[in-house]
Amino acid sequence: MAVPISQAARVGFHLLRRRLAGDRFIPLVLMLEPLLRCNLACAGCGKIDWPDDILDRRLGVDSCLAAAEECGAPVVSIAGGEPLLHKEIAAIAAGLVAGKRYVYLCTNGLLLEKKLDQFRPSPFLTFSVHLDGDRGMHDRSVCRVGVWARAVAAVAAARRAGFRVTLNCTVFDGADATRLAAFLDQACGPMGVESVTVSPGFAYERAPDQDHFLGRKTTVAFFRRLFQLGKGRRWRFNHSPLYLDFLAGNRDYRCTPWGNPTRTVFGWQRPCYLLGEGYAPSYAALLAETDWSAYGHDRNPKCANCMAHCGFEATAVEDAMRHPLTALKVAMRGPG
Repeated sequence: MAVPISQAARVGFHLLRRRLAGDRFIPLVLMLEPLLRCNLACAGCGKIDWPDDILDRRLGVDSCLAAAEECGAPVVSIAGGEPLLHKEIAAIAAGLVAGKRYVYLCTNGLLLEKKLDQFRPSPFLTFSVHLDGDRGMHDRSVCRVGVWARAVAAVAAARRAGFRVTLNCTVFDGADATRLAAFLDQACGPMGVESVTVSPGFAYERAPDQDHFLGRKTTVAFFRRLFQLGKGRRWRFNHSPLYLDFLAGNRDYRCTPWGNPTRTVFGWQRPCYLLGEGYAPSYAALLAETDWSAYGHDRNPKCANCMAHCGFEATAVEDAMRHPLTALKVAMRGPG
């Protein structure tokens, strides 16, 4: 595992403090989308399938910082769209870092080298670069040849400049576990990134390609095979060990979508980052007015195949807090 100890401790203390205060809905990661526009058109996303007047919308610095204060999550994942297209993205990141929040700025890497001098290295700031495997796997995933090479060059440039760098890898139907294992060897070896986030793709309703998302059985089979291949290899994942064990089919979790609340240009998205069922005007309204019992893989057909980290990581973290020895055993032996 490769979540920094300071970050894990901060999240754990936040969870414990809020639990002792009697809170039921505890946010761990704010999913912040300050814009929807992107410079890629990936078939598995569909986020840019909006008219230009919506794609031109932006959340300003004050709105982004207010969202972080409103929900109080210790970690903020800045997504989109492509965040580096936002003219105020450096100020947004700097403001969140000044508030001592751990910031993961998610990017496809195409603009990263050009924009690096707008940021300052910090233990609170990480560039999370999107790479869905090796050159062939990734360029096919993002529907453009040459993106992998530019993203890898950006990773190297960011590391040379002293930034924390992780990778964000989404797995789609038809992925080859052996090829992905080789990519993880490269990522955690010569590429030298801090860690890798891995997650099965989710079938966004607006995504052009609806045929290449993993079902739950396929997800479990794939990750069990991947983790078997990983025995004895020094892979570093940006996940709690129990979430990885969940991907391998060893745990049956219910998602906790409020653990990763989402603020977009439309408002607070119901119920989660992946499923858009309307928007609330405030974080308090999101919690109070969302029928959380209507969601979950055994309750809603739209959720049936989801095992994504933004739904289940918070569940796994809470489980680890309740059963620390179990989490330690899984961390020591590995998932699968």
